[in-house]
Amino acid sequence: MAKKSILLLTAALVLLAFIGCAKPAVKDSYPNHCTLYIDCKTILNNMDDLDPDKAELVPEDGVILDTVTVGFDDGDSVYDILLRELRARNIHIDSTFTPAFHSAYVKGINNLYEFDCGYASGWEYSVNGVFPNYGCSNYKPEEGDEIRFLYTCDLGADLGNVYMGE
Repeated sequence: MAKKSILLLTAALVLLAFIGCAKPAVKDSYPNHCTLYIDCKTILNNMDDLDPDKAELVPEDGVILDTVTVGFDDGDSVYDILLRELRARNIHIDSTFTPAFHSAYVKGINNLYEFDCGYASGWEYSVNGVFPNYGCSNYKPEEGDEIRFLYTCDLGADLGNVYMGE
């Protein structure tokens, strides 16, 4: 009897492992649409600062995901869209969530992380050319928005996002 219980428990754990590894379902239709684009072009001008082990991860043209039109539900955040679309395309993403701020922070895309190309490098996002001053998990896009995730090597200055502080 104990062997049967162990066998059933093992089978259940294996099944749960497969379910946990499954890609999230991407629906065929959504009520809203936007575009998503991801690049690390700034690295191309800063290859001397790039961690040498990461050079092979930088596409020749710097584009990780060329502009695609994607759907989203009412209430989805920019982060929800990014996470779903990258997982569906098998593009690596690594992020952390801070409950106190109810905010996700994107640490790495395509295995390119903050600080891989200098102390002022990392990922930033823009919507319709504007860099919001809050996390992508708190930004709710609207129909037709243009979402871009861009790698910066200079705290955003190389992207046109100049933080002036207060």
